Amino acid sequence: MVENRPFLNFLAHLVLVLGVTIVVFPVYIAFIASSHGPNDFLSGVVPLVPGPHIIENYSTMLSSGMTSSGAPPIGPMLLNSLIMAVGVAVGKIAISILSAFAIVYFRFPFRTLAFWMIFITLMLPVEVRIVPTYKVVADLGMLNNYGGLIIPLIASATATFLFRQFFLTVPDELMEAARVDGAGPLKFFRDILLPLSVTNIAALFIILFVLGWNQYLWPLIVTTDQSLYTVVMGIQRMAAVADAEPRWNLVMAAVILAALPPVLVIVAMQRLFVKGLVETEK
Repeated sequence: MVENRPFLNFLAHLVLVLGVTIVVFPVYIAFIASSHGPNDFLSGVVPLVPGPHIIENYSTMLSSGMTSSGAPPIGPMLLNSLIMAVGVAVGKIAISILSAFAIVYFRFPFRTLAFWMIFITLMLPVEVRIVPTYKVVADLGMLNNYGGLIIPLIASATATFLFRQFFLTVPDELMEAARVDGAGPLKFFRDILLPLSVTNIAALFIILFVLGWNQYLWPLIVTTDQSLYTVVMGIQRMAAVADAEPRWNLVMAAVILAALPPVLVIVAMQRLFVKGLVETEK
């Protein structure tokens, strides 16, 4: 039962407004900085209204970038980040859903052991296994290409675990009915399980897309070719210039442009994302 008291409603809205302000204000300051000249934010007074250089700054980042900092134009970096994020998200979902399907619906020796071995890898972040992973990628000749950026990151114990838990909630009667109708395992997977999993796949896609988009350490290690720089690597290079003050107006313009694709993906898939998070049973 939910109480409808004016004071509690006011308090709830006040907390929401404060929370949104705390989250949005740094983004607003970044946007304001991207619209001013290079020295406006170094004077000690932070402007709170947009400046006159917004078109100039964004045009510079989209056309020529900051070559003095070793960062190429942001367009190719955004494309590299998009390819990597989509590749990582699609690869993780494809491998995880097939792994969970095999673990739940097939009976083979050491099935439970296989699941727990996958589950244990949850405790091994990329940083722990980064040296042997780099060795394997280098030996396979995948440095400085999209395969090296994407393939080592497409296994996900978390997604496998979530799909397994979802498949366990699917009634056995569905599988028995499909078997009576002559459906094999692949037809059952394609025609019944996949349609039921659409919202879960959408929710995971958004989470994994943002994860792939924000990758910094792994692309930094396997990529030395400027044409394969991701946008996060480019922003770091812009902000870490030697013997000079960073051009924060251009850095902030790059930050705003880098934030747009994940925001657009979340907005476009918001309804499926919420359903995927709240629906636990079919």
